[in-house]
Amino acid sequence: MPELRLNMISREWVIIAKEKGKRPEEFIGSREKKRHPEFVETCPFCPGNEAKTPDERYRIHDGSAWRVRVVLNKFSVLSKEGEKIRSSSGMKRSINGVGSHEVIIEAPAHNLTIATMSLGQVRDILHAYRNRFLEAYRDPRIEHVIIFKNSGAVSGTLIEHPLSQVVGIPITPHQVRDRIEGAMRFFDDTGECVHCRTISDELSDGARILMNTDHFVSFIPYAAVSPFHIWVFPKRHSGSFGAISPEETGDLAVHMKTLLSRIYHGLVNPDFNYVIKSGRPSQAGSEYIHWYLTIIPRVAMTSGFELGSGMFINPLVPEVSADFLRNVKIPEYGR
Repeated sequence: MPELRLNMISREWVIIAKEKGKRPEEFIGSREKKRHPEFVETCPFCPGNEAKTPDERYRIHDGSAWRVRVVLNKFSVLSKEGEKIRSSSGMKRSINGVGSHEVIIEAPAHNLTIATMSLGQVRDILHAYRNRFLEAYRDPRIEHVIIFKNSGAVSGTLIEHPLSQVVGIPITPHQVRDRIEGAMRFFDDTGECVHCRTISDELSDGARILMNTDHFVSFIPYAAVSPFHIWVFPKRHSGSFGAISPEETGDLAVHMKTLLSRIYHGLVNPDFNYVIKSGRPSQAGSEYIHWYLTIIPRVAMTSGFELGSGMFINPLVPEVSADFLRNVKIPEYGR
């Protein structure tokens, strides 16, 4: 019989197809992806083509060459210039589309992904994330900052060079407000952070744990909305990614590198997204907000039922997802 599970953090009900669900092997990619060269002459993000992305905001370098660059997005969804002006007329509400939109060029090599990068490269990317996250919030027009990565056409991008994006928007999205309000209610009812309680329960159960290190724990959520959906939670309670410590940054790099390598090798390099969900820097000390990373391999499609009901159907039992990923063998990687 199928089972409905409640995600206590998102407050979403998920249908888990327990008996008629699929096996992990059914989600392994069958189409071989195109192999890319290390350098593409026409790529604006490859070394030597920096003039094609002149609006540089930040870089990490080793003295002679850059390792990570941050540039303004040429096709920004928001305007860097202008005032934050709200308008209201009858039932119509609007606000000027001001904000920031930056591209994190993760590495010089065109053909890398986090699974094939060194651990040092992943740490560099996280250092760039934190720098741009804090810088975006210095703009008084910005209410919320989103750090995310799209990899592959199904994820929402056709760009081959390894990239992430940081977007600062002039409002707090409804989904973010709902989760903060839900976390506040849980804290009011129990005196606990819902994320900290989730960490405790997942570690006690153990069935969905993928990694458990000094500073982070990674797991498949009990009510995961899709196959191989992963949450990476910092063990130290903190409301903002901006407050991450150097030790935590190194540990998070290990989780990201290892988990994305297991997805890369176990599912044959599927398209994926990841997002850092975080409060503002000023909310780092919040008793109920807890930042985290979510990784979503794009191996299942959304159906009309899901669009119409707001409920997801997960065709792979979360415990089975976790067991599969735990047993993927990955090669050694550089430091």
